[in-house]
Amino acid sequence: MKIKTQEISHPLLKEKEIQLFIKRIDLIHPFVSGNKYYKLKYNLLEAEKQNIKIILTFGGAYSNHIAATSFAANEKGFNSIGIIRGVETLPLNDTLSFAKQNGMELHYVSRQEYRQKHSSDFIEKLKDKFGDFYLIPEGGSNKLAIKGTQEILDKNNTQHFICIAIGTGSTISGIVNSSFENQKVIGFPAIKGSEDLEKDISSWTNKQNWKLINDYHFGAYAKISEELIGFVIDFYDKNNIPLDAIYTGKMMFGILDLIKKDYFPKGSSILAIHTGGLQGNKGINERFKLNLPI
Repeated sequence: MKIKTQEISHPLLKEKEIQLFIKRIDLIHPFVSGNKYYKLKYNLLEAEKQNIKIILTFGGAYSNHIAATSFAANEKGFNSIGIIRGVETLPLNDTLSFAKQNGMELHYVSRQEYRQKHSSDFIEKLKDKFGDFYLIPEGGSNKLAIKGTQEILDKNNTQHFICIAIGTGSTISGIVNSSFENQKVIGFPAIKGSEDLEKDISSWTNKQNWKLINDYHFGAYAKISEELIGFVIDFYDKNNIPLDAIYTGKMMFGILDLIKKDYFPKGSSILAIHTGGLQGNKGINERFKLNLPI
């Protein structure tokens, strides 16, 4: 399976003598794209091995993970259940409509209940309600997900810096595990505050060649700004590469801003991982009456 890696052209890169590449794992599958493909790969194989017929997972109303899991589960012959944070709002948005079209049963819980998603008592209540199921955590993040995300990098990815947008931390953990010792992996969290995130990543990798930069979340998860939206649209116009406004747009904005600030030494090469998530732009377009690329 060959994945396209594109070099980015930008006057700033020429000025700073930096090479910037983007690895397009978003193109790996039309519906289970980017890091979701790798996160789900071994989890679904394990569910098959255990002969469990139902996949249950968690997510918000615009979750890339919910959309991808619904399709992948349906394609592999599983039934799926999505535990959705919040109340049902009709008509369903594009993400939840897509999940339902793929046969996912949507079950809504309050935000207070949703915070119990790691509680064994809460999981037991779900088993009482739905029967036996294979549990995939929110964002698909567990040891099998990391086994998958370790496959994102290959022997040709020899750039000095690897950059990745972060939600739950399992993708950067897999990338760190498979990175070369002389590489530095930089994570751009989409959420505000990263203490728990750093603990999770540290529990999933023993390597120390990584760092989180928390300056580009634009206020919080799912928060956007005119500056960010303008950047995403301009980047698409100039490079024909769509970015999502929650993850990859913020990461790429951060990379170029850091290049401008001379964070990266002259002569450096950078590889940005395009983790997909473009279906999320549909929700942003719907909510804010925008026209982000999808």
